[in-house]
Amino acid sequence: MFRLSLQRRLLGVTLLTTLAALLVALGAMVAYDLHAYHKGWVSDLRAQAELLGRSTAPALEFDDTHVASENLALLRLQSKIRMAAIYGPQGDMFASYAAPGVEARPPASAGPAGVSHVDRDLLIVQPIMQGGREIGRVYLRAEYALYDRVLSYLGIAAVVTLAALGVALLLSARLQRAVVQPVLAMSEVARDVMQRQDYSRRAVKATDDEVGVLADSFNGMLGEIERRSHEVLRLNQELEARVQERTAQLQASNEDLKRATEVAEKANRAKSEFLSSMSHELRTPLNAIIGFGQLLGGELGEARPERRREFVDHIVGAGKHLLTLINEILHLARIESGHVELSLEPVLLDELLAECRQMMEPMAAQRGIALAFETGCGQAVRADRMRLKQVLLNLVSNAIKYNRPEGSVRVSCGPEGEGLARITVQDTGLGLRPEQVEGLFQPFNRLGQEAGPEQGTGIGLVVTQRLVELMGGRIGVQSTPGAGSLFWVELQASEPLPLPALEARSASPAAAVAPEGGQGRAPATVLYVEDNPASLRLVEELLRTRPDLRLLSAGDGRSGVEMAREQQPDVILMDNNMPAMSGREAQAILKRDPRTAHIPVIALTANAMPDAAASGLAAGFYRYLTKPLDPGQLMEALDSALDAVRSRRPG
Repeated sequence: MFRLSLQRRLLGVTLLTTLAALLVALGAMVAYDLHAYHKGWVSDLRAQAELLGRSTAPALEFDDTHVASENLALLRLQSKIRMAAIYGPQGDMFASYAAPGVEARPPASAGPAGVSHVDRDLLIVQPIMQGGREIGRVYLRAEYALYDRVLSYLGIAAVVTLAALGVALLLSARLQRAVVQPVLAMSEVARDVMQRQDYSRRAVKATDDEVGVLADSFNGMLGEIERRSHEVLRLNQELEARVQERTAQLQASNEDLKRATEVAEKANRAKSEFLSSMSHELRTPLNAIIGFGQLLGGELGEARPERRREFVDHIVGAGKHLLTLINEILHLARIESGHVELSLEPVLLDELLAECRQMMEPMAAQRGIALAFETGCGQAVRADRMRLKQVLLNLVSNAIKYNRPEGSVRVSCGPEGEGLARITVQDTGLGLRPEQVEGLFQPFNRLGQEAGPEQGTGIGLVVTQRLVELMGGRIGVQSTPGAGSLFWVELQASEPLPLPALEARSASPAAAVAPEGGQGRAPATVLYVEDNPASLRLVEELLRTRPDLRLLSAGDGRSGVEMAREQQPDVILMDNNMPAMSGREAQAILKRDPRTAHIPVIALTANAMPDAAASGLAAGFYRYLTKPLDPGQLMEALDSALDAVRSRRPG
């Protein structure tokens, strides 16, 4: 809201008072003058009309229009008279007159007697009396100068008003210096005190009148406020210190309670979500395993071999799916806990894509999907080779599984901006809606598909995203419903490895560890330390096809150590979780014993966590294989260990 200062208010009051007084005085004076002018002018015209009537009465009596016209012509000496006329007793015109330059003429008949205004002229109609009777009427019309007089008065009033207001302004300025300035000075002091909270300021006393008394009272009030403010400030500081102390204690308690509540709620939600998802995901393959297992063990056990083979295939497929689910959950848990170790190095994308193509072509061919990998990319990225291969295999596998019949998958790579390289996997599937894309990288979200025949854990894309982010990259998707999806991975570009290193890496591992199947050589002895009869039976069946190997077994770690000392096997397969003595403890004893320190010990365990594998190899295991057992990996590890043993023998 706009507020006027005291100085402007006083100035306004002074000017308004002066203006009002001037308007009243000038108005009264002008009104009086105009009234007197009007009255005098009407009296003059009446006298003129009466004189004209007397002079023309004889002409009316004798009907002498010539004399009447000459009497009217004498009005030319009166410059204010515009026109005049003499009317007979019947009201008809007898004689008339019009001043030079006036085109209008008097009316043909006389109007009623009296005074009136017509077009800024004054009009008088007066009867001509003779012997007490009316013998005619006189008509006079003259300029009415009252309007010009009003305009001149207004001009004079304006000049007088401006002069008076100027004088009032000068007097007001002098008055303000004497009265307003001390008050304004106190106002400035008060404003400064309020803004700075400095109660030591004082107003200057300029006079000994009422304004001076006001300054003394104002300064006294400031002194009292200053004294009390110091006291209040001291009390406030003490109170604030105590409030801050109590507030800090309360905030600490609230923060602890809030953190504890959030942790509990988060843990509870995570537990509920995990149990709900895991219950469904684990029960699905278990249902197939248990159901078909019961069929095989029931009345259908004697069914045709092809039926039993079908049931076994279902059990194996469900078991593999269950294993994939468990591995991905463990992998995701390890990533989320920050226990994944990456080896970032230059990775040539052409080489990596060629490996992925070789692994994915059988799956694509089985489903009738055209698989196209662009070559000649020439890009290298800074990444963990094994993890990047895992990422690409997961994306290509999803593109194949969730494609339409006779669809296609196109994989390409190339530079993307400054210092980046992009890998794209594009399919011709059904595509994803925007709400499906939003929930795509969430656990147990099966590629945004609400339903479908494809089995999946819904964790693969989450693991893929986390791995890409750990390698310093980004992953995203562009999808159009009905047209397919395009997944892309961006990583930091890098200079490729030197050619010798690439050649060494591209060499086939199988060729480097090919067994020397010499003829006539005695079978090598393999000791398998395992407490699970089913696992022992599986290894026995696998090695049955190897006549060059002889298998011994021990049921726990302690007996396995004793048998190794007695039998001196060429290679030892060691389980980890066993009663009496774990596999790691048994391996450590064998390593310290000179009689068995030379025997390669291969870990064969269900502990598939990467840190367990790394620590196991660091502890002295020759290889670290995880269950479920891959027969090819087992044979390669055995052959490699046997080659190492033979290379140390003399001759």
